[in-house]
Amino acid sequence: MTSSPDTLRAALQTALTAHSMLEIDGLHAFEFSLDEMLQIESMDGRERKVWRFSLAQIDAAAFDEALQSWVINDGNADHRIVVLNAFAASDEDEEDEQD
Repeated sequence: MTSSPDTLRAALQTALTAHSMLEIDGLHAFEFSLDEMLQIESMDGRERKVWRFSLAQIDAAAFDEALQSWVINDGNADHRIVVLNAFAASDEDEEDEQD
Protein backbone atom coordinates (compact mmCIF):
# COMPACT_ATOMS: atom_id res chain seq x y z
CA MET A 1 0.00 0.00 0.00
CA THR A 2 1.84 3.09 -1.19
CA SER A 3 -0.77 5.71 -0.46
CA SER A 4 -3.42 5.47 2.18
CA PRO A 5 -7.03 6.56 2.03
CA ASP A 6 -7.97 9.26 4.49
CA THR A 7 -9.95 6.88 6.71
CA LEU A 8 -10.04 3.20 7.52
CA ARG A 9 -13.69 3.13 6.47
CA ALA A 10 -12.72 4.36 2.97
CA ALA A 11 -9.92 1.78 2.77
CA LEU A 12 -12.33 -1.00 3.78
CA GLN A 13 -14.97 0.07 1.25
CA THR A 14 -12.33 0.09 -1.48
CA ALA A 15 -11.10 -3.33 -0.35
CA LEU A 16 -14.62 -4.75 -0.53
CA THR A 17 -15.20 -3.54 -4.09
CA ALA A 18 -11.74 -4.71 -5.21
CA HIS A 19 -12.13 -8.09 -3.46
CA SER A 20 -8.95 -7.44 -1.46
CA MET A 21 -7.89 -9.29 1.66
CA LEU A 22 -7.18 -7.97 5.12
CA GLU A 23 -4.55 -8.91 7.62
CA ILE A 24 -5.35 -8.37 11.29
CA ASP A 25 -2.78 -8.84 14.03
CA GLY A 26 -0.61 -10.79 11.59
CA LEU A 27 -3.38 -13.18 10.50
CA HIS A 28 -4.88 -13.20 7.01
CA ALA A 29 -8.63 -12.68 7.15
CA PHE A 30 -10.58 -15.09 5.00
CA GLU A 31 -13.74 -13.05 5.32
CA PHE A 32 -14.79 -9.57 6.34
CA SER A 33 -17.92 -7.47 6.03
CA LEU A 34 -18.76 -3.83 6.61
CA ASP A 35 -22.30 -2.64 7.24
CA GLU A 36 -23.44 -1.49 10.67
CA MET A 37 -20.10 -2.78 11.98
CA LEU A 38 -16.87 -4.30 10.72
CA GLN A 39 -16.64 -8.04 11.25
CA ILE A 40 -13.41 -9.86 10.42
CA GLU A 41 -12.94 -13.65 10.51
CA SER A 42 -9.66 -15.53 10.44
CA MET A 43 -8.19 -18.89 11.37
CA ASP A 44 -5.30 -19.21 13.81
CA GLY A 45 -4.36 -22.85 13.43
CA ARG A 46 -7.62 -24.66 14.11
CA GLU A 47 -9.11 -21.78 16.08
CA ARG A 48 -11.59 -19.46 14.36
CA LYS A 49 -11.14 -15.86 15.46
CA VAL A 50 -13.70 -13.11 15.02
CA TRP A 51 -13.23 -9.39 15.57
CA ARG A 52 -16.05 -6.85 15.60
CA PHE A 53 -15.63 -3.10 15.49
CA SER A 54 -18.29 -0.39 15.61
CA LEU A 55 -18.41 2.38 13.02
CA ALA A 56 -17.18 4.82 15.68
CA GLN A 57 -14.15 2.60 16.36
CA ILE A 58 -13.47 2.37 12.62
CA ASP A 59 -13.67 6.17 12.27
CA ALA A 60 -11.28 6.61 15.22
CA ALA A 61 -8.62 4.32 13.68
CA ALA A 62 -5.27 5.91 12.90
CA PHE A 63 -2.95 5.09 10.01
CA ASP A 64 0.62 4.18 10.99
CA GLU A 65 2.71 5.48 8.08
CA ALA A 66 5.86 3.64 9.17
CA LEU A 67 4.16 0.21 9.28
CA GLN A 68 1.62 0.93 6.50
CA SER A 69 -1.26 -0.31 8.65
CA TRP A 70 -4.27 0.93 10.56
CA VAL A 71 -4.41 0.84 14.36
CA ILE A 72 -7.90 0.29 15.73
CA ASN A 73 -9.02 -0.20 19.32
CA ASP A 74 -11.94 -2.48 20.21
CA GLY A 75 -12.29 -1.03 23.72
CA ASN A 76 -9.91 -3.64 25.18
CA ALA A 77 -6.78 -3.56 23.03
CA ASP A 78 -5.21 -2.11 19.91
CA HIS A 79 -5.33 -4.20 16.74
CA ARG A 80 -3.35 -3.68 13.54
CA ILE A 81 -5.15 -3.98 10.18
CA VAL A 82 -3.37 -4.12 6.82
CA VAL A 83 -5.42 -3.81 3.63
CA LEU A 84 -3.78 -6.06 1.04
CA ASN A 85 -4.22 -4.91 -2.54
CA ALA A 86 -5.86 -7.42 -4.86
CA PHE A 87 -4.49 -8.09 -8.30
CA ALA A 88 -6.81 -9.10 -11.12
CA ALA A 89 -5.78 -10.95 -14.23
CA SER A 90 -6.72 -9.52 -17.58
CA ASP A 91 -9.46 -11.28 -19.53
CA GLU A 92 -7.65 -10.59 -22.78
CA ASP A 93 -4.94 -12.75 -24.33
CA GLU A 94 -1.56 -11.25 -25.17
CA GLU A 95 -2.32 -11.75 -28.87
CA ASP A 96 -5.43 -9.59 -28.59
CA GLU A 97 -3.38 -6.82 -26.98
CA GLN A 98 -0.90 -6.80 -29.88
CA ASP A 99 -3.61 -6.42 -32.56
